Amino acid sequence: MLEALASVGMAGAGSAMQQVAALIRQVAPTDLSVLITGESGTGKELVARAIHENSRRAGGKLITVNCGAIPEGIFESEIFGHEKGAFTGADRMRKGMFELADGGTIFLDEIGEMPLFTQVKILRVLETGEFMRVGGQETVRVNVRVVAATNRDLAMESTRGRFRQDLYFRLKAVAVHLPPLRERREDIPELAMTFAARFCHINHLPAAHFTQEALELLSSHYWQGNVRELKNLVESLVIMAGGGAVDGPLLRSRLLAEGSSANLPALRPLAEEQPALGVEMLQTMFILLQQQLNEIKTLIQEQSERQRQVGEHYHLADMSVDELERDHIREVLAEHGGNRLRAARSLGMSERTLYRKIRKHEL
Repeated sequence: MLEALASVGMAGAGSAMQQVAALIRQVAPTDLSVLITGESGTGKELVARAIHENSRRAGGKLITVNCGAIPEGIFESEIFGHEKGAFTGADRMRKGMFELADGGTIFLDEIGEMPLFTQVKILRVLETGEFMRVGGQETVRVNVRVVAATNRDLAMESTRGRFRQDLYFRLKAVAVHLPPLRERREDIPELAMTFAARFCHINHLPAAHFTQEALELLSSHYWQGNVRELKNLVESLVIMAGGGAVDGPLLRSRLLAEGSSANLPALRPLAEEQPALGVEMLQTMFILLQQQLNEIKTLIQEQSERQRQVGEHYHLADMSVDELERDHIREVLAEHGGNRLRAARSLGMSERTLYRKIRKHEL
């Protein structure tokens, strides 16, 4: 599965994605919670799927929950299910997402959008594996691995009271950060050609190819929409090329036709004796100017984010699975004041298993 990620933009020759892939390989076989961070369009759901399919739970279900798409009034019913008669229209018992994911993995996408009143109940599920359906009186127990994702800075959100700090610490047993595409430009030519080849194969089109000028323009683009934006643009370019080469003029015209040129000044007509090359040069200059302005606008927030994440995320790629497990057990024990019974329940294992692991890791 990890090798297949290259075909959907999740892998590359650059060091950033190699470190992400190495971290996925290490954390996937464990049951540790994972928090995936990154801008929209970087492929967070693909990482969640890679973690699930390379885990011991691969035979179970991967249930995806878009926390930002569920209305607040029915959030708990969707997540935990409800009993018959719990509210008007509840004419039967309905299982929620956690029950459906029992034995597998639940992916809580955009978890930063989750209502605060629900977050405490999610924390309880993480610690005990138990919850009650809406309108229910009996406890439901599940065995589910939780993978969450967000494009927000949850550390900052928790200090501002918009996200529970205890849930944040519990979720980020392991944190995987996906860098924006503009920070791994060395991967862009390969990704573009891969997307084009897949699109042509699926749609039975002649193989497409890019000129060197087009690849250089792609590599210099800002890519605010990240890999998703690149994929969509490449597919439209293949159609517009009509079986021919995707070249610089075609790419420039497409970028100008899209949002990339929305804020560019209008071009004045050139004198008849002025060569057509002048128009292309001006268009390229305007595109590059817009990219630079976008980069300046986001530089401060990206710098602070990188400083926080360099130490927090990438060093984990050098840790073994045993080291990850040792640190996680130590953290859970500390959360429960050294109480091994409560720690064992939180970890979803028996006391005997916990004692054995404590002796193994000399905790």
